[in-house]
Amino acid sequence: MITRRTTLGLLASVLVPGTSRASVLQPEYMRHYFRTQPLPDPADRLPVNPRRIDLKAMGREPGTYGGTVRMLIGSQKDIRLMTLNGYARLVGYDQNLQLQPDILESFDVQEGRIFTFKLRENHRWSDGSHLTSKDFQYCWEDVILNKKLRKGGLPTYFLADGKPPRFEVIDELTVRYTWDTPNPDFLPNLAAPLAATIVMPFAYMWQFHAKYQDDIRLSALMKLYRVKKWVDLHIKMSRSYRPENPDLPTLDPWRNTTAPPAEQFVFERNPYFHRVDENGTQLPYIDRFVLNVSSSEIIAAKTGAGESDLQSTGIDFVDYSFLKDSESRYPVKVNLWKRTQGSRVNLLPNLNCSDEVWRTLFKDVRFRRALSLSIDRHEINMVAFYGLATEAADSVLPESPLYREENAKAWAAHDPDQANALLDEIGLTERNSDGIRLLPDGRDAQIVVETAGESTLETDVLELVTDHWAKIGIKLFIKTSQRDVFRSRAMGGDIMVSMYSGMENGVPTADMNPGQLAPTSDDQLQWAVWGMYYLSGQTKGEAPDIPEVIQLGKLLDDWHHAADLDEKSRIWAEMLDIYAQQVFSIGIVNAALQPVLHSTRLRNVPEKGLYGFDPTCYLGVYMPDTFWFSGEVS
Repeated sequence: MITRRTTLGLLASVLVPGTSRASVLQPEYMRHYFRTQPLPDPADRLPVNPRRIDLKAMGREPGTYGGTVRMLIGSQKDIRLMTLNGYARLVGYDQNLQLQPDILESFDVQEGRIFTFKLRENHRWSDGSHLTSKDFQYCWEDVILNKKLRKGGLPTYFLADGKPPRFEVIDELTVRYTWDTPNPDFLPNLAAPLAATIVMPFAYMWQFHAKYQDDIRLSALMKLYRVKKWVDLHIKMSRSYRPENPDLPTLDPWRNTTAPPAEQFVFERNPYFHRVDENGTQLPYIDRFVLNVSSSEIIAAKTGAGESDLQSTGIDFVDYSFLKDSESRYPVKVNLWKRTQGSRVNLLPNLNCSDEVWRTLFKDVRFRRALSLSIDRHEINMVAFYGLATEAADSVLPESPLYREENAKAWAAHDPDQANALLDEIGLTERNSDGIRLLPDGRDAQIVVETAGESTLETDVLELVTDHWAKIGIKLFIKTSQRDVFRSRAMGGDIMVSMYSGMENGVPTADMNPGQLAPTSDDQLQWAVWGMYYLSGQTKGEAPDIPEVIQLGKLLDDWHHAADLDEKSRIWAEMLDIYAQQVFSIGIVNAALQPVLHSTRLRNVPEKGLYGFDPTCYLGVYMPDTFWFSGEVS
């Protein structure tokens, strides 16, 4: 029988393969010793060639060290915000959404299929171990190609025409991935919010892998961390997007020091972070972030009560007046950034609805156009957004080089007469005594619109849409649901129409994947079943049966094989045109504003910015590692 005492004894005896160095495993009882050891000389904490950030060129000023930033989060899983806002990526976007090396010293792409990555000499993980090609080799050979760890096969970004790359270690600081055909998804996925995982800290992770660790010690580790299989142990200890393991080395600007469950999470500065300012001062400036878990419903109230030094999540434009008023009571400032979604609130008719009558109607473009034309977007903009948003279809924003005004305006005018004419043309001419149209099977035309229940904004907008649709003989009922149940209900065809945000990335460039315009995922609420068909490699779900949707899929495939940027731009334009004219999603307003509150002592926070999950990673591309406190700090 393995007791806790024998478990700790076994763990203490683990050796790194090929060395005599003691185990890198550091349970709670060992952490204090390791974390209080003196750090190397400041010069040795940085790569030989760190990434230099020219703050003055960005309109900012070099800062000084110190301070604790308080943030509010709605649940423990929201510690992922530090991975997003920290935005340290092998390759990342700058504020102009151009790709550039970040953790990598350089990258070279030949023929769109040969990717050579050069690491920074003396770049270290947060525990002081060196970042080398061995970390990439371990991730590729021992994790990604391990069928027990990757039961679902390789991620799509590792496939070009269905084939994986050839991986090579060129030297200690250089690796190469080579495909037979171009893989335009590879670099954008490395820069994505949920970045492609191609590197792991071997010096720490080997001990949780059956290839390197013996069965007795693995059993002891599994018992300690309460898992039944070594595969689950490896996954649990390697999770970096939601950094729940305080011992997992990171390359982010701050590292988590708190194991869940907890009501407060403390992220401390990574002493080996790879960026410096123009004076050579190592970033980040801020000592630590403290994330306090609160109920999502009261984050705005607590923010307005001075309990946060930097807050963008958990607050919305509906809270702006209240938050702005707090400027007179607390040393805070509220800026308004532009949200990047194609539509802030968006209606998604489910083309895979299980009700055959409604499915037939939703697949008829005339019906979708009628629903869109009946909406008075100007009224919604004035009532819900104080007239500060842009009335538009679900489309890209003017900040994107792919923007076309005709797509933004497609079927977005308020024209109830034309909407009624389209419904009559379909054959929905019979009405009941209340003026509600009758379906072909005699039922009243009653549409249930489901929301995630995360904001009163959605229900406020739907109350207005209820009146708009009533004027064309459609009865609307609102059902508040939860985000977690959307996917299963959409896949089961139980959802009729959803209200959610529009295109996640409303500021794309031509070299970004246009997959959001075609069925590519089972969380696309307008065609989840078709998305699953694509996602599963045609083994699950159903194939699309609408010609325009099939064409979108073909164009997406063409984009993957496009020879140059001009061809990619042409494909994007055609896909955007089809998507707009077919009204597969019914956008209402975009370019909505997002409050970003910060302490008046917190410098370098931009007054304006683009705010969204993809591609800006909320605050990420604006580099919070360059934010700093002026004056006396806490």
